[in-house]
Amino acid sequence: MVQYKARLDTTFAALSDVTRRGVLEQLGRSDASITDLAQRFQMTLTGMKKHVSVLEQAGLVTTEKVGRVRTCRLGPRRLEEEAAWIEQHRQLWSARFDALDEVVEDLNRKEKAHASRKRR
Repeated sequence: MVQYKARLDTTFAALSDVTRRGVLEQLGRSDASITDLAQRFQMTLTGMKKHVSVLEQAGLVTTEKVGRVRTCRLGPRRLEEEAAWIEQHRQLWSARFDALDEVVEDLNRKEKAHASRKRR
């Protein structure tokens, strides 16, 4: 369980940054070098290397250095564990909101009944 949580923490931390999510979207369209990504996101090579490193540690991106060019591509992780965690919590919250809807509807019925008795 601890390893599962550590992986979720690493993945969600990696996905918490807008630039890193943008990098994943870009790599979903095509592989790119660190230089290309840095230019696209208007940042330094060092800054982009740090972002790519975080994504790489989470298993979301892989890199390969050929000569002086480091090419990035989507990693092997498919986010099944993360999707399952999100779905579990979505169902929990959905059930809670459904229960809240029932309470509100019951209160509205009681309020209408009370108002109806008051008019008589």
